[in-house]
Amino acid sequence: MTLKVIGSGLGRTGTMSLKHALEQLDFAPCHHMVEVFARPHSVPLWIDAAAGKPDWSAIFGEFGAAVDYPTAMFWRELAAHYPDAKIIHSVRDPGRWFESTQETIFASGSLAKNLDGPMKDFFAMFRREFGDKIDDRAFMIDYFERHTAEVIRTIPPERLLVFEARQGWEPLCNFLGVPVPATPYPSENTREEFKARAAARSRQQS
Repeated sequence: MTLKVIGSGLGRTGTMSLKHALEQLDFAPCHHMVEVFARPHSVPLWIDAAAGKPDWSAIFGEFGAAVDYPTAMFWRELAAHYPDAKIIHSVRDPGRWFESTQETIFASGSLAKNLDGPMKDFFAMFRREFGDKIDDRAFMIDYFERHTAEVIRTIPPERLLVFEARQGWEPLCNFLGVPVPATPYPSENTREEFKARAAARSRQQS
């Protein structure tokens, strides 16, 4: 299998909903950060990719699409490696994105914040982009906006969809050339759901 869809949008931009949407549209399975936790053997592969030694076939061999972190870190390399794949750049209001990250993926007890445990080196990859600015609202919002601008500047418009979850099925399906489902667009991974899942994972590891 080869990736047909690559998500360049950062975590907490509706990527879990997008994962479920793409799987419902038969771009399945779709890789997401949750797959890294489910497949810890893939962690060294991601660390190698960050060191400039990627094995994308080993990482994505069974996947038809990929969204969220860590895929979003490698959007440029993946777009080049899979030249026929379409790029979906998920976005949301930058201020609300920052607030969401502070309660979830970059919260005080998060793995990415504490850089501790067996996945320390994996989460250290993310901190390369932010350094000690992970709680700096102005810096992070500027990073978010620069990331979007760079994707738009780099990817040809016919290959790119800039997408907000609130837009629903129509722009996504039109871009991918598939019928619009009769069911509502997925709404997944709220802040509360994220926190509950993180707490459950913490209990399992303790």
